[in-house]
Amino acid sequence: MRVDTKSPRETPEDDHVALAVEVFRMLSDATRVRLLWAMLDGERSVSELAETVGKSPAGVSQHLAKLRLARLVRSRKQGNQVFYRIENSHASQLVEDAIYHAEHSSGGFPPHHRPHPVTGSRTKSR
Repeated sequence: MRVDTKSPRETPEDDHVALAVEVFRMLSDATRVRLLWAMLDGERSVSELAETVGKSPAGVSQHLAKLRLARLVRSRKQGNQVFYRIENSHASQLVEDAIYHAEHSSGGFPPHHRPHPVTGSRTKSR
């Protein structure tokens, strides 16, 4: 008989569960997922993000404000421009994993397993 050496997971605190629910609520909007995806490679200005997702800067700013309140992104002002980046590696991983899970769920050979056209290496090994 095999005995698990892992200790059982502790029950998360109520405020952590509430924040996790808020994070998933923020990820339930396609524009916000696209904005987060666009920031995976680094900081972007509101105007760059608006162009990337094909939305108005004002609309994008509203989405970014919600993401900031949910602690998924942080902002930095430089002159009259505001730049956003993903808050931390956990938020980045959450977005990547959600998209990669969707790619696996849709069948076929997921794009993140295909060789990169320039380097020839796979983008991820998941």
